[in-house]
Amino acid sequence: MTVAVEKPDETRTAQPAPAAEAARKVSRSMVVGAILVVWLVLFAVLRGKQTLALAAADLTDLHRWFNDVNDSIGANRNSNPLFLYFFNEIRLVIDTLVTFVQELISQPSADRPAPQIGWLGVVGIAGYVSWAVGNWRVALLAVAGFTFLGLQGLWQESMDTLALTLSAVFVALLFALPLGVFAGLSDRFNRIITPVLDFMQTMPTFVYLAPLTLFFLIGGASATIATVIYAAPPAIRITAHAIRSVPEATVEAADSLGATRRQALLKVLLPMSKRTVVMGVNQTIMAALAMVTIAALIDAPGLGKTVVQALQSLDVGTAFNAGLSIVVMAIVLDRVTTAASAREEAARRSKNRFLAWRRPLLGAGAAATAVLIYMSHTYVWAAEFPGEGGTGSTIASAADTATTWVQDNLSGLTNAVRDVITNGLLNPFQSLLTDSPWWLVGAVLIALGVVLGGVRAGLTTTVCVGLLVATGVWSDGMTTLASTLVATVLVMLLGIVFGVWMGRSALVDRMLRPSLDAAQVMPPFVYLVPFLALFGATRFTAIVAAVVYAAPVAMKIIADGVRNVPATTVEAATSAGCNTWQIITKVQLPMARGALTLATNQGLIYVLSMVVVGGLVGAGALGYDVVAGFSQGQLFGKGLAAGLAIVLLGVMFDRITQAAARRTSA
Repeated sequence: MTVAVEKPDETRTAQPAPAAEAARKVSRSMVVGAILVVWLVLFAVLRGKQTLALAAADLTDLHRWFNDVNDSIGANRNSNPLFLYFFNEIRLVIDTLVTFVQELISQPSADRPAPQIGWLGVVGIAGYVSWAVGNWRVALLAVAGFTFLGLQGLWQESMDTLALTLSAVFVALLFALPLGVFAGLSDRFNRIITPVLDFMQTMPTFVYLAPLTLFFLIGGASATIATVIYAAPPAIRITAHAIRSVPEATVEAADSLGATRRQALLKVLLPMSKRTVVMGVNQTIMAALAMVTIAALIDAPGLGKTVVQALQSLDVGTAFNAGLSIVVMAIVLDRVTTAASAREEAARRSKNRFLAWRRPLLGAGAAATAVLIYMSHTYVWAAEFPGEGGTGSTIASAADTATTWVQDNLSGLTNAVRDVITNGLLNPFQSLLTDSPWWLVGAVLIALGVVLGGVRAGLTTTVCVGLLVATGVWSDGMTTLASTLVATVLVMLLGIVFGVWMGRSALVDRMLRPSLDAAQVMPPFVYLVPFLALFGATRFTAIVAAVVYAAPVAMKIIADGVRNVPATTVEAATSAGCNTWQIITKVQLPMARGALTLATNQGLIYVLSMVVVGGLVGAGALGYDVVAGFSQGQLFGKGLAAGLAIVLLGVMFDRITQAAARRTSA
């Protein structure tokens, strides 16, 4: 009897904790719902009042002040000691480096009549280096890829892009590798540099451009420095991770043998982490290539400039042709560096007789490459790529034909999809944000920040809202926010559908992951071209391009979260009679809610990074302001303020979603 009495008591005492947890979650959801209801009621009453709307050509005092600063810097650039002995010197060094690489591999022209290495030498070097660090398959890919760039009629533009990329990677690794090693060795330095890297990666790439043009003018120097800022963080993080991943037992063994700190680093840590470090170099190269094409907005030469000019004139064929060349270059560089990271492992699997022949073959290959370089330096036919880009013209013509066919035959379907999302989701939400009083929207954002992310996230939101008002582009900021949130909703819908599918099926994961990896490697400009053909120059085009850019990372994160749900939990639910839908909705997604929140965070950041790209194809708002600031001197101040507004939106939502992810996983 005693046991029978105590057992129900134990059951009753075990229940309050889950009940309290459920009540806490319900109450948070109810608070969010109450905030939204109050917002809608006040919107109906106060619609159109105190919206801080600003006409397209209007400037605030802050914008005029930015313009005055720009004019003042331009007037005193050659007399101010800070510029004479610091900024100008940096620009001179970077320009010298970029010009040297350009002159080394460019075609002959009026400015460069005698190139050091013509197209034949460049193709030979690409093939030899790819073979030396990888294998013969990668070498064939490199030769075919670089030859294709010439056949496209875009050899000069491709070489300019390659020159900027190599220059930026060289400078980035010059700083990133030592910093990464230091961060791997020092916990204190790692804690200091991590927030800096977070900020560098959170900030949308276009926002680097406007301030840099103030100090380094438009052109190759600003483009290279912006690329370094964007491309260095992955190398620092991955190098630090590689150093920290070396087994402690190995380091202790080296210490016990009397190795100094320097010897342990050079003989143990770096050799054992070499493969991971090379992977970091790969990520730096991919990031640099993406940023170099974007930097065309500040007059950086290369393929990106061709894409931008084509998009501005709605020339889909030319944009597709140049975009395809960017993709080919990205694939070649990615495969070469990936093969380099796996070189030692592949060598261990090879038979010894092949290894014995490798050194003589490499010597013969070096001699053949030297002959090709000499020929390209001596003979015009080997220096200037032959032909007029017939392949490129054919591809551009085919793209134009396909665009015309799509517009003639699928316009009903594409317009219907565009109108449903625009009229049913985007327009109402944009109206709610832009027609509500600014203080009401700010209060709602702050309240949501506190409820979802906590007090610190609320304070960050308060500061960001205040600064957004001060930028003078509040209305444009709310228009951009509406598009961003709509795109993020679509990203999460795709992420959940495909992420759950990948997480539950290893076969699906293996099939989809290469495509997702390729989508993340591809420079953002390239996404715009097919959607420009499908939907024309509209806000919806920018949203779809942003969704395609951001969805892969959300899918991967959600797939990993679903996959990490304990198998025993899923088996218990199955044995209890749950069907597949119930297992997904009642077990796997609730237990992967931390991954869902993190996916939302990354989706928002990736979508925001496409805001300015979308400004090239009719997105308007902050993206257009930034683009106009680059192209129209009188709007420089407004463009700079718009870039700051994009940063503030990114910081605000990054802090809210990160804090929400931590609270969810706690």
